[in-house]
Amino acid sequence: MLSSRWTLLLAAISGAMTVIFGAFAAHILKTQLSTNMWSVFETGIQYQAWHSLALLACGIWARIMPSKAVSYAALFFALGIVCFSGSLYVLALTGIKWFGPITPIGGVFFIFGWVALIVAAWRSA
Repeated sequence: MLSSRWTLLLAAISGAMTVIFGAFAAHILKTQLSTNMWSVFETGIQYQAWHSLALLACGIWARIMPSKAVSYAALFFALGIVCFSGSLYVLALTGIKWFGPITPIGGVFFIFGWVALIVAAWRSA
Protein backbone atom coordinates (compact mmCIF):
# COMPACT_ATOMS: atom_id res chain seq x y z
CA MET A 1 0.00 0.00 0.00
CA LEU A 2 1.04 3.59 -0.50
CA SER A 3 1.16 6.26 2.17
CA SER A 4 -0.47 9.61 1.44
CA ARG A 5 3.01 11.14 1.11
CA TRP A 6 4.08 8.62 -1.54
CA THR A 7 0.73 8.88 -3.29
CA LEU A 8 1.02 12.67 -3.56
CA LEU A 9 4.64 12.37 -4.69
CA LEU A 10 3.73 9.84 -7.40
CA ALA A 11 0.79 12.01 -8.50
CA ALA A 12 3.09 15.02 -8.89
CA ILE A 13 5.76 13.04 -10.74
CA SER A 14 3.20 11.42 -13.02
CA GLY A 15 1.53 14.77 -13.71
CA ALA A 16 4.87 16.33 -14.65
CA MET A 17 5.73 13.35 -16.85
CA THR A 18 2.36 13.69 -18.58
CA VAL A 19 3.15 17.27 -19.56
CA ILE A 20 6.68 16.31 -20.67
CA PHE A 21 5.44 13.36 -22.74
CA GLY A 22 2.65 15.47 -24.23
CA ALA A 23 5.05 18.24 -25.25
CA PHE A 24 7.55 15.69 -26.59
CA ALA A 25 4.80 14.06 -28.61
CA ALA A 26 3.36 17.30 -29.97
CA HIS A 27 6.68 18.86 -30.92
CA ILE A 28 8.80 15.90 -31.94
CA LEU A 29 6.85 12.69 -32.35
CA LYS A 30 3.86 13.94 -34.32
CA THR A 31 5.88 14.04 -37.54
CA GLN A 32 7.79 10.84 -36.73
CA LEU A 33 4.94 8.46 -35.93
CA SER A 34 2.29 6.97 -38.17
CA THR A 35 -1.26 8.16 -37.55
CA ASN A 36 -2.03 4.88 -35.77
CA MET A 37 1.03 5.02 -33.50
CA TRP A 38 0.39 8.73 -32.78
CA SER A 39 -3.09 7.75 -31.60
CA VAL A 40 -1.62 4.98 -29.43
CA PHE A 41 0.83 7.41 -27.80
CA GLU A 42 -1.91 10.01 -27.31
CA THR A 43 -4.14 7.44 -25.60
CA GLY A 44 -1.32 6.70 -23.15
CA ILE A 45 -1.01 10.41 -22.36
CA GLN A 46 -4.75 10.81 -21.80
CA TYR A 47 -5.01 7.86 -19.44
CA GLN A 48 -1.91 8.94 -17.56
CA ALA A 49 -3.32 12.45 -17.13
CA TRP A 50 -6.67 11.26 -15.79
CA HIS A 51 -5.12 8.73 -13.45
CA SER A 52 -2.51 11.22 -12.22
CA LEU A 53 -5.49 13.29 -11.07
CA ALA A 54 -7.02 10.17 -9.50
CA LEU A 55 -3.74 9.59 -7.64
CA LEU A 56 -3.79 13.18 -6.44
CA ALA A 57 -7.36 12.73 -5.18
CA CYS A 58 -6.33 9.53 -3.38
CA GLY A 59 -3.44 11.33 -1.69
CA ILE A 60 -5.69 14.15 -0.51
CA TRP A 61 -8.40 11.70 0.59
CA ALA A 62 -5.83 9.65 2.52
CA ARG A 63 -4.66 12.79 4.36
CA ILE A 64 -8.20 13.73 5.38
CA MET A 65 -9.62 10.28 6.05
CA PRO A 66 -7.01 7.48 6.04
CA SER A 67 -8.29 4.25 4.53
CA LYS A 68 -6.72 1.01 3.38
CA ALA A 69 -9.07 0.98 0.41
CA VAL A 70 -7.83 4.42 -0.70
CA SER A 71 -4.23 3.25 -0.31
CA TYR A 72 -4.98 0.23 -2.48
CA ALA A 73 -6.70 2.45 -5.04
CA ALA A 74 -3.58 4.60 -5.25
CA LEU A 75 -1.39 1.53 -5.71
CA PHE A 76 -3.65 0.19 -8.45
CA PHE A 77 -3.72 3.56 -10.23
CA ALA A 78 0.08 3.78 -10.12
CA LEU A 79 0.43 0.24 -11.48
CA GLY A 80 -2.15 1.02 -14.14
CA ILE A 81 -0.22 4.08 -15.28
CA VAL A 82 2.98 2.08 -15.59
CA CYS A 83 1.40 -0.90 -17.34
CA PHE A 84 -1.25 0.80 -19.47
CA SER A 85 0.34 4.09 -20.46
CA GLY A 86 3.89 2.75 -20.29
CA SER A 87 3.13 -0.14 -22.63
CA LEU A 88 1.43 2.22 -25.09
CA TYR A 89 4.42 4.57 -25.07
CA VAL A 90 6.85 1.74 -25.71
CA LEU A 91 4.62 0.21 -28.38
CA ALA A 92 4.26 3.55 -30.20
CA LEU A 93 7.98 4.34 -30.02
CA THR A 94 9.36 0.92 -30.88
CA GLY A 95 6.61 -0.80 -32.82
CA ILE A 96 7.31 -3.96 -30.82
CA LYS A 97 3.92 -5.65 -30.66
CA TRP A 98 4.91 -7.67 -27.59
CA PHE A 99 4.03 -4.67 -25.40
CA GLY A 100 0.42 -4.66 -26.64
CA PRO A 101 -0.79 -7.46 -24.34
CA ILE A 102 0.51 -5.58 -21.27
CA THR A 103 -1.95 -2.73 -21.91
CA PRO A 104 -5.08 -4.64 -20.80
CA ILE A 105 -3.33 -5.60 -17.55
CA GLY A 106 -2.93 -1.89 -16.88
CA GLY A 107 -6.60 -1.41 -17.69
CA VAL A 108 -7.52 -4.04 -15.11
CA PHE A 109 -5.37 -2.20 -12.54
CA PHE A 110 -7.29 1.00 -13.35
CA ILE A 111 -10.60 -0.83 -12.82
CA PHE A 112 -9.36 -2.26 -9.51
CA GLY A 113 -8.39 1.26 -8.45
CA TRP A 114 -11.85 2.62 -9.16
CA VAL A 115 -13.48 -0.33 -7.40
CA ALA A 116 -11.25 0.28 -4.37
CA LEU A 117 -12.46 3.91 -4.33
CA ILE A 118 -16.05 2.68 -4.45
CA VAL A 119 -15.31 0.52 -1.41
CA ALA A 120 -13.63 3.43 0.37
CA ALA A 121 -16.60 5.71 -0.34
CA TRP A 122 -19.09 3.11 0.83
CA ARG A 123 -17.20 2.48 4.07
CA SER A 124 -16.75 6.19 4.81
CA ALA A 125 -20.47 6.97 4.82
